[in-house]
Amino acid sequence: MEEEFLKEIREAKEKSKKRKFAQSWDLIINLKNLDLKKPENKLNLEFSLPESRGKETKVLFIVDTLLPEAKKTDGMVIGKGDLERLGKEKKILKGYADTYDWWFCEAPLMPLVGKTLGVVLGPRGKMPKPIPPKGSVMPFVEMAKRMVKIRVKDSPVIQVPVGTENMKEEQIMKNVIAVMNFVKEKLPKGKINIKDAYIKLTMGPPVKLKV
Repeated sequence: MEEEFLKEIREAKEKSKKRKFAQSWDLIINLKNLDLKKPENKLNLEFSLPESRGKETKVLFIVDTLLPEAKKTDGMVIGKGDLERLGKEKKILKGYADTYDWWFCEAPLMPLVGKTLGVVLGPRGKMPKPIPPKGSVMPFVEMAKRMVKIRVKDSPVIQVPVGTENMKEEQIMKNVIAVMNFVKEKLPKGKINIKDAYIKLTMGPPVKLKV
Protein backbone atom coordinates (compact mmCIF):
# COMPACT_ATOMS: atom_id res chain seq x y z
CA MET A 1 0.00 0.00 0.00
CA GLU A 2 2.77 2.44 0.93
CA GLU A 3 4.57 2.13 -2.42
CA GLU A 4 1.31 2.49 -4.35
CA PHE A 5 0.31 5.59 -2.39
CA LEU A 6 3.74 7.15 -2.89
CA LYS A 7 3.49 6.53 -6.62
CA GLU A 8 0.05 8.15 -6.78
CA ILE A 9 1.12 11.13 -4.65
CA ARG A 10 4.06 11.73 -7.00
CA GLU A 11 1.77 11.44 -10.00
CA ALA A 12 -0.61 14.03 -8.53
CA LYS A 13 2.34 16.35 -7.89
CA GLU A 14 3.64 15.97 -11.44
CA LYS A 15 0.22 16.70 -12.93
CA SER A 16 -0.24 19.89 -10.89
CA LYS A 17 1.16 23.14 -12.25
CA LYS A 18 3.54 25.03 -9.99
CA ARG A 19 1.80 27.88 -8.19
CA LYS A 20 3.07 30.95 -6.37
CA PHE A 21 1.90 29.52 -3.05
CA ALA A 22 2.33 26.25 -1.21
CA GLN A 23 -0.72 24.22 -2.18
CA SER A 24 -2.47 21.90 0.24
CA TRP A 25 -2.86 18.17 -0.24
CA ASP A 26 -6.48 16.99 -0.09
CA LEU A 27 -7.64 13.43 0.44
CA ILE A 28 -11.09 12.76 -1.02
CA ILE A 29 -12.96 9.63 0.03
CA ASN A 30 -16.21 8.73 -1.75
CA LEU A 31 -18.56 6.51 0.25
CA LYS A 32 -21.22 3.99 -0.75
CA ASN A 33 -24.03 1.93 0.81
CA LEU A 34 -24.48 4.55 3.53
CA ASP A 35 -27.95 5.81 4.45
CA LEU A 36 -27.29 9.42 5.43
CA LYS A 37 -30.89 9.85 6.54
CA LYS A 38 -29.84 7.93 9.64
CA PRO A 39 -28.00 10.21 12.11
CA GLU A 40 -25.71 7.39 13.22
CA ASN A 41 -24.22 7.19 9.70
CA LYS A 42 -23.15 10.84 9.70
CA LEU A 43 -19.64 11.57 10.89
CA ASN A 44 -18.38 14.61 12.78
CA LEU A 45 -14.94 13.62 14.01
CA GLU A 46 -11.53 15.07 14.69
CA PHE A 47 -8.26 13.34 13.92
CA SER A 48 -4.61 14.08 14.75
CA LEU A 49 -2.38 13.64 11.71
CA PRO A 50 0.87 11.80 12.55
CA GLU A 51 2.92 14.14 10.35
CA SER A 52 0.96 17.36 11.09
CA ARG A 53 -0.84 19.57 8.56
CA GLY A 54 2.35 21.32 7.48
CA LYS A 55 0.98 24.79 8.10
CA GLU A 56 -0.23 26.95 10.94
CA THR A 57 -3.93 26.88 11.72
CA LYS A 58 -5.86 29.80 13.15
CA VAL A 59 -6.47 29.32 16.86
CA LEU A 60 -8.63 31.29 19.31
CA PHE A 61 -8.29 31.11 23.10
CA ILE A 62 -10.93 32.11 25.65
CA VAL A 63 -9.05 32.52 28.90
CA ASP A 64 -8.92 34.06 32.35
CA THR A 65 -5.97 32.94 34.47
CA LEU A 66 -4.11 31.81 31.33
CA LEU A 67 -4.36 35.24 29.69
CA PRO A 68 -0.61 36.10 29.97
CA GLU A 69 0.42 32.75 28.47
CA ALA A 70 -2.18 32.88 25.69
CA LYS A 71 -0.98 36.34 24.64
CA LYS A 72 2.47 34.86 23.93
CA THR A 73 1.01 32.65 21.19
CA ASP A 74 -0.03 33.67 17.68
CA GLY A 75 -3.65 32.91 18.50
CA MET A 76 -6.55 35.29 18.97
CA VAL A 77 -7.23 35.86 22.68
CA ILE A 78 -10.57 36.66 24.31
CA GLY A 79 -10.70 37.40 28.02
CA LYS A 80 -13.46 36.46 30.44
CA GLY A 81 -14.59 40.08 30.63
CA ASP A 82 -15.20 40.25 26.88
CA LEU A 83 -17.66 37.36 26.66
CA GLU A 84 -20.87 39.23 27.48
CA ARG A 85 -20.06 42.00 25.00
CA LEU A 86 -19.01 39.57 22.25
CA GLY A 87 -22.19 37.55 22.74
CA LYS A 88 -24.21 40.63 21.79
CA GLU A 89 -22.09 41.41 18.72
CA LYS A 90 -23.33 38.55 16.56
CA LYS A 91 -21.76 39.82 13.32
CA ILE A 92 -18.28 39.97 14.85
CA LEU A 93 -18.77 36.59 16.53
CA LYS A 94 -19.84 34.99 13.24
CA GLY A 95 -16.72 36.46 11.62
CA TYR A 96 -14.55 34.86 14.30
CA ALA A 97 -16.35 31.54 13.81
CA ASP A 98 -15.59 31.65 10.08
CA THR A 99 -11.98 32.75 10.58
CA TYR A 100 -10.61 30.60 13.42
CA ASP A 101 -10.22 26.87 12.88
CA TRP A 102 -9.87 25.78 16.50
CA TRP A 103 -11.30 27.26 19.68
CA PHE A 104 -10.00 26.48 23.16
CA CYS A 105 -11.34 27.65 26.51
CA GLU A 106 -10.36 27.37 30.16
CA ALA A 107 -12.69 24.71 31.56
CA PRO A 108 -14.27 26.90 34.29
CA LEU A 109 -15.40 29.37 31.60
CA MET A 110 -17.21 26.78 29.49
CA PRO A 111 -20.67 27.34 31.05
CA LEU A 112 -20.39 31.09 30.46
CA VAL A 113 -19.21 30.51 26.88
CA GLY A 114 -22.20 28.24 26.25
CA LYS A 115 -24.55 30.89 27.62
CA THR A 116 -23.07 33.88 25.76
CA LEU A 117 -21.63 32.44 22.53
CA GLY A 118 -23.27 29.02 22.16
CA VAL A 119 -26.14 30.15 19.93
CA VAL A 120 -23.61 31.16 17.25
CA LEU A 121 -20.77 28.69 17.84
CA GLY A 122 -22.88 25.56 18.41
CA PRO A 123 -24.49 25.27 14.96
CA ARG A 124 -21.11 25.99 13.35
CA GLY A 125 -19.31 23.25 15.23
CA LYS A 126 -16.99 25.76 16.87
CA MET A 127 -17.75 25.26 20.54
CA PRO A 128 -14.34 25.41 22.27
CA LYS A 129 -12.39 22.46 23.58
CA PRO A 130 -11.77 22.82 27.32
CA ILE A 131 -8.32 23.49 28.72
CA PRO A 132 -8.11 21.64 32.07
CA PRO A 133 -7.77 23.68 35.29
CA LYS A 134 -4.12 24.54 35.98
CA GLY A 135 -3.36 23.49 32.41
CA SER A 136 -1.28 25.23 29.76
CA VAL A 137 -2.26 26.59 26.34
CA MET A 138 0.91 25.31 24.63
CA PRO A 139 -0.17 21.65 24.20
CA PHE A 140 -3.29 22.95 22.49
CA VAL A 141 -1.23 25.09 20.11
CA GLU A 142 0.63 21.93 19.10
CA MET A 143 -2.62 19.97 18.90
CA ALA A 144 -4.07 22.47 16.44
CA LYS A 145 -1.13 21.91 14.06
CA ARG A 146 -2.14 18.26 13.65
CA MET A 147 -5.92 18.24 13.96
CA VAL A 148 -8.28 17.88 11.00
CA LYS A 149 -12.05 17.50 10.87
CA ILE A 150 -13.65 14.50 9.21
CA ARG A 151 -17.28 15.09 8.35
CA VAL A 152 -20.06 13.33 6.49
CA LYS A 153 -23.34 15.25 6.49
CA ASP A 154 -25.68 15.28 3.51
CA SER A 155 -23.29 14.04 0.82
CA PRO A 156 -21.34 10.72 0.90
CA VAL A 157 -17.98 12.41 0.48
CA ILE A 158 -15.14 13.10 2.92
CA GLN A 159 -12.53 15.73 2.05
CA VAL A 160 -9.60 16.11 4.44
CA PRO A 161 -6.42 18.22 4.25
CA VAL A 162 -3.44 15.91 4.74
CA GLY A 163 -0.49 18.27 4.37
CA THR A 164 1.09 20.90 2.16
CA GLU A 165 3.15 20.84 -1.01
CA ASN A 166 6.41 21.61 0.81
CA MET A 167 6.15 18.48 2.99
CA LYS A 168 7.93 15.27 2.03
CA GLU A 169 5.93 12.80 -0.04
CA GLU A 170 6.54 10.15 2.63
CA GLN A 171 4.89 12.41 5.22
CA ILE A 172 1.80 12.85 3.03
CA MET A 173 1.67 9.09 2.54
CA LYS A 174 1.73 8.47 6.30
CA ASN A 175 -1.06 11.00 6.83
CA VAL A 176 -3.16 9.46 4.04
CA ILE A 177 -2.79 5.93 5.43
CA ALA A 178 -3.61 7.12 8.96
CA VAL A 179 -6.79 8.92 7.83
CA MET A 180 -7.90 5.99 5.66
CA ASN A 181 -7.48 3.54 8.56
CA PHE A 182 -9.31 5.87 10.95
CA VAL A 183 -12.23 6.34 8.56
CA LYS A 184 -12.53 2.58 8.00
CA GLU A 185 -12.81 2.10 11.77
CA LYS A 186 -15.61 4.65 12.04
CA LEU A 187 -17.76 3.54 9.10
CA PRO A 188 -20.54 1.03 9.89
CA LYS A 189 -19.18 -1.58 7.45
CA GLY A 190 -15.59 -0.40 7.32
CA LYS A 191 -13.84 -0.77 3.97
CA ILE A 192 -17.08 -1.95 2.34
CA ASN A 193 -18.47 1.59 2.72
CA ILE A 194 -15.57 3.09 0.75
CA LYS A 195 -16.30 3.47 -2.97
CA ASP A 196 -12.96 5.02 -3.96
CA ALA A 197 -10.42 7.65 -2.89
CA TYR A 198 -8.36 10.36 -4.56
CA ILE A 199 -5.38 12.56 -3.71
CA LYS A 200 -4.88 16.04 -5.15
CA LEU A 201 -3.14 19.36 -4.67
CA THR A 202 -5.35 22.45 -4.28
CA MET A 203 -5.21 23.49 -7.95
CA GLY A 204 -4.29 20.11 -9.41
CA PRO A 205 -6.30 17.23 -10.86
CA PRO A 206 -7.24 14.31 -8.60
CA VAL A 207 -5.39 11.01 -8.88
CA LYS A 208 -7.15 7.81 -7.85
CA LEU A 209 -5.65 5.85 -4.96
CA LYS A 210 -5.58 2.07 -5.01
CA VAL A 211 -7.51 1.30 -1.85
